[in-house]
Amino acid sequence: MYLAMNRFTVPLENASEFENLWLSRESRLQEMDGFVSFNMLRGPEEAGSVLFASHTIWATEAHFRAWTTSAEFRASHARAGDTRTLYVGTPKFEGFTSIQEINALQAT
Repeated sequence: MYLAMNRFTVPLENASEFENLWLSRESRLQEMDGFVSFNMLRGPEEAGSVLFASHTIWATEAHFRAWTTSAEFRASHARAGDTRTLYVGTPKFEGFTSIQEINALQAT
């Protein structure tokens, strides 16, 4: 499993518009091999900003890398430049490879 995350620092006054942008955008993730799930997370408010994180799970890092070079990725991010005024700086990318997984189905 590979987890890809982008963190966004959003000024409090832009938080609602930022959320609406994500809730209304067209996603192409379901069209990709190896895609498992996506979550957009709202974190804590601090110093007039809200932390948001996009959280995507892939079967492997290779599946994630294929997404980032795909036509579906380019189509999904075509308007990304239009929204840069909603957050501070650039999104911070973090990628993780799973070394252990425990889930509720394993509990007996």
